[in-house]
Amino acid sequence: MASIACQDSSPVLLPFLLPRLSLYHASKRGIKSISTPRPNRFNQGQNLPILQSSNAAALERKKYTTPLRTGALGIKKGMTAMYEPETGNRFACTVVQLDRVQVVAHKTRQRNGYFAVQVGSGWKHPSNVTRPLLGHFAENKVSPKRHLVEFKVQDESGLLGIGETIGASWFQEGQYVDARANSRGMGFAGGMKRHGFHGQPASHGVSKTHRAMGSAGQSQGGGSRVYPGKRMPGRMGGEQVTTQNVKVVKVDDEKGLLVLHGSIAGPDGCLVKLSDAIKKPWPNSPGNPLETHLTARPSA
Repeated sequence: MASIACQDSSPVLLPFLLPRLSLYHASKRGIKSISTPRPNRFNQGQNLPILQSSNAAALERKKYTTPLRTGALGIKKGMTAMYEPETGNRFACTVVQLDRVQVVAHKTRQRNGYFAVQVGSGWKHPSNVTRPLLGHFAENKVSPKRHLVEFKVQDESGLLGIGETIGASWFQEGQYVDARANSRGMGFAGGMKRHGFHGQPASHGVSKTHRAMGSAGQSQGGGSRVYPGKRMPGRMGGEQVTTQNVKVVKVDDEKGLLVLHGSIAGPDGCLVKLSDAIKKPWPNSPGNPLETHLTARPSA
């Protein structure tokens, strides 16, 4: 630092030679949030339940919607009518016949990841069965079946013995079942029949398009395209339809017949999958081997 010596030999500092000092010097600091962090629903440390994505957790979630016992296969024979003895009212009913229904195989949780019973019905000539299926039937000592369907069950207590026959007495009168069958195929149908469109006016400028669908979408505002899922003419029917809470009116174990209240999907001769209704209390039938689970679900 430059200085000038005086007569008393004391140095004098010149002000213009001093370094420039900032009077408004602020200390450096980082950005500090003035609000508390928002809770994150994907964070596991916020007292939230841990997401379970394992097979065991999935089976536990489906525990109360999986039947306790297996279902049965039937053939729809037709419809008839019966009378109520108390009121005398006439109601329609469907006749379903069980034809040589047997347990063919099991699906276990250790081997397949879930519990299920493979049920077969009918009979098929061995010359019309592929060799892999012939070996499957021969291994389980069951005659070749025309139909094979799996029915999921809740646990291993619902697995019937292989080769055991399921008759009409598997269901009891008064219980409710869910009936699944493929609906009657109607071929290529228009929009009025397939989706219930009202059609276009019968007059006032409409020329030969009374039953036509009409516009399939806008141009400029909608991207000049047809939206996915647009209801249009196409093939109608031929899809599986589930009719829930069908009441069993009568059981004929000798002839293998079940009489169901009302109608179910499918034409005569189609395959019908019958199982205990999941929206009704589990039946307390004599053929049910799961008496310990009957109190597991509350009555509806």
